[in-house]
Amino acid sequence: MLAFLLQGLFLGASAAVQPGPLQAYLLSLTTRYGWRRALPAAFAPLLSDGPVLLLTLLVLSKAPPLMLHALQIVGGLFLIYLAYSAFRVYRKPERLDAGSEQAAQQNFLKGALINLLSPNPYIFWATIAGPIFLEGWREAPLYGISFMTGFYVALIGGFIAFVALFALTGSLDPRLNKALNGLAAVALLVFGLFQLGRGMYQLISL
Repeated sequence: MLAFLLQGLFLGASAAVQPGPLQAYLLSLTTRYGWRRALPAAFAPLLSDGPVLLLTLLVLSKAPPLMLHALQIVGGLFLIYLAYSAFRVYRKPERLDAGSEQAAQQNFLKGALINLLSPNPYIFWATIAGPIFLEGWREAPLYGISFMTGFYVALIGGFIAFVALFALTGSLDPRLNKALNGLAAVALLVFGLFQLGRGMYQLISL
């Protein structure tokens, strides 16, 4: 059981520190609204990974590549939209009420949607995490649960630390906060264009 727990912790920590669309979105939220409004989005994988795991194990493993490439294009367009939103705030900074419950829920759902539309979780669960989870589950359900527990503790913990770090950094100087928001817009745009271009290229190559 300890071996599966450690594997989950390692993979979760690795996924948290690797640059990706969700990390860019967390940065954008932190610089725009503050850590209180950004924090709910750090828990987005808890909502989105359930469908991702089921689709990966039950559908995508048997589906044609067309489905994954179409998903890449939709996700890329959504990321570009978020980049545009972040760029508007960079040009005209705004600070909204950090205590809005409705806005916090919206950020959580947007974060889940980013994760759901990104091909990375599907690839990750299909090639790495999925087989480890199934191996542990077949040996004993507790082993599979241990792997999942370690993975999400490390992943969500890493995202929370990410939000806290940029919240602290951004609060030191308003100019730095604006620069970080611009960086978030660029990161979202880059990830969106990469995902869009990759999806279109793969579709053309079929």
